[in-house]
Amino acid sequence: MSPQWSNLIRFVSGGRDYYGDAILSSDKTADDVVDLAKSSKLRARVVEDDPLTVGKVSQKELLVETLLAPLTKAQVPVIRCIGLNYVKHIEEVGRNPPTYPPLFIKPSTSLAGYKQDVRVPKLAQKTTDYEGELTIVIGKSARDIPESEALDHVAGYVVSNDVSCREWQKDRAFGPAGGQWCFSKGFDDWAPIGPVVVSPKVLRDASSLNLTTMVNGEMKQHSNTSDLLFGVKKLVAFCSQGTTLETGSLIMTGTPSGVVSGMENQVFLKDGDVVHVKIDGLGSISNVMKFV
Repeated sequence: MSPQWSNLIRFVSGGRDYYGDAILSSDKTADDVVDLAKSSKLRARVVEDDPLTVGKVSQKELLVETLLAPLTKAQVPVIRCIGLNYVKHIEEVGRNPPTYPPLFIKPSTSLAGYKQDVRVPKLAQKTTDYEGELTIVIGKSARDIPESEALDHVAGYVVSNDVSCREWQKDRAFGPAGGQWCFSKGFDDWAPIGPVVVSPKVLRDASSLNLTTMVNGEMKQHSNTSDLLFGVKKLVAFCSQGTTLETGSLIMTGTPSGVVSGMENQVFLKDGDVVHVKIDGLGSISNVMKFV
């Protein structure tokens, strides 16, 4: 049985934290949730029981006083990430399309909220890059999931940023195989997500969503999830082979063209830069890079 909600949020009302199904009029989507919350015009029906597996929507309505990140670190056992999964991005970095999805891992400590500062440690400050991405949230735990049943195990989708340090990712001086993907992308706060988890009931397999990334208001990435080499169903099936996908696990599906490392004139992120990632129907995240 799938969760009953369509647009899952976590919020504060009356001094307590709740999960809820955002109440949106016919002319509103998850794109409007943050602005509605800011103007004290967002209400939600309280979600009871585990939000990712049962997710029963009650009739109790509350005003959203403070909108929180939709998931906590305790709810996310692991963050799986896919590399080289947008056709035009593969072309811009001069690689051949992979036969299978390249998989790496971020720890749950990388999770951050939709407006939270992203701390950048000293060893990563020379070549910090952005990667706007669609992320899958696993609902029902399982292994060896066939493609035909993949969406039965997807609780929903969120917008995200796979923040990356290119020097540690690619330079052979930092790893015998040509860098270290998990280390270079796994620092604290380097997986901001949110602000809403949107159900497949709304977006199905999320195969035609516009994605944009802006840095300090300047457009850097503009693509569509239709450019994905491996779509949602294939990724869920692949990642579950012999491996249990636990409830709350995330799968970051890869980034489109437009990253700094794919440009001739490479200007990496600086202290104070604001990275804004938006996916139509999922809302947006806006995070300040904070060098520490």
